[in-house]
Amino acid sequence: MSNELNQDLVVGLDAGGTRTRAVLASAATGRTLGEAAAGPGNALTVPLPQLTDRLADAIGRSVPERARRSVVAVVGGFAGAAGAAGSGDFADFADRDPGRLNALAALTEALRRLGIAARTVGVSSDIEAAFASAPGTPADGLALVAGTGAGATRIVGRRCTATVDGDGWLLGDEGSGFWIGRGAVRAALRMADGRGGPTTLARAVGLALGLSADLLEGAEGVAGAERATESGEAGEAGGVVGAGRAEGAAARWSAARREAYRMRLLPTVMAQPPITLARLAPLVAEAARDKDPVAEAILREAVDHLAAAVGALGPRPGERIVVAGGLLGPDGPLTSPLTRRLEDMGLTVDRVADGCRGAVALARLGHDSP
Repeated sequence: MSNELNQDLVVGLDAGGTRTRAVLASAATGRTLGEAAAGPGNALTVPLPQLTDRLADAIGRSVPERARRSVVAVVGGFAGAAGAAGSGDFADFADRDPGRLNALAALTEALRRLGIAARTVGVSSDIEAAFASAPGTPADGLALVAGTGAGATRIVGRRCTATVDGDGWLLGDEGSGFWIGRGAVRAALRMADGRGGPTTLARAVGLALGLSADLLEGAEGVAGAERATESGEAGEAGGVVGAGRAEGAAARWSAARREAYRMRLLPTVMAQPPITLARLAPLVAEAARDKDPVAEAILREAVDHLAAAVGALGPRPGERIVVAGGLLGPDGPLTSPLTRRLEDMGLTVDRVADGCRGAVALARLGHDSP
């Protein structure tokens, strides 16, 4: 390993809503020589001092001190940052994007702290880095990321030229982990106040957020959920409504407990950063595997949103699409149904784990450029 560090090296970063990952690699071969992870690295939502600290932590632990003088290029793919500026009338907007400026400032300071004087330091969007992670480091095509957040882009010359969603938890990210987690809480609240049908999500969400087990007595909702499947109708990320509300399930979960559940759940959720709702997404996947109809409806709608985002880019038959993010991994809850939808559009689907390998590839390309 010591001999391998005596060569030109590059660093690639994937800074997302859940974690920041750094990879040290050979500039000549791309072979991984070190890696480390730190906390979330969204360039718009993480304060600049924390973003700098997390970048310094991840890079510092992936690059041994004795190798830092050998780093010649660093590229980071950041959630919350606009893509690399291209040509045309609006190219300067990407350079002035607040997320991009935050990412570049934090990355520059982190490298200074670590004594890394790379000749090339670049910032791309997380989705550009994910696209570049596909085999062959493609230059053109479509990309879709569905993790904590979600968005789709058209890539031309390794730069974003059109973006759909990726608008953050407040305004968009439809079909994302946050969106699904919020759907779980909404479904739980709807069951509690009587607007929605029974769902195992009420109990699962309560337990995950530390509510008293006494409040959850009778909140299982399994038997009623089966009746709701037959007589109810799926509504937007909120559950099953109509005659399938299953009065039997409501009787098992007393009105007093349901009201107390709401009074405890709401302040617990409101006390946390909104994006942390993404950690509840696995509860929906688990409930859907157990055939909970409300959870199944949430996942179906998530797939609809993601497919619509890709469709808005005007995909062409035979075109390549690179997908990334925890929801679309090998065991992701949306992987199979969304892949079918994308293939029905005539797209060729490539799946990548994250944007780290793409960031490494972009760093190597930047180092090789005159």
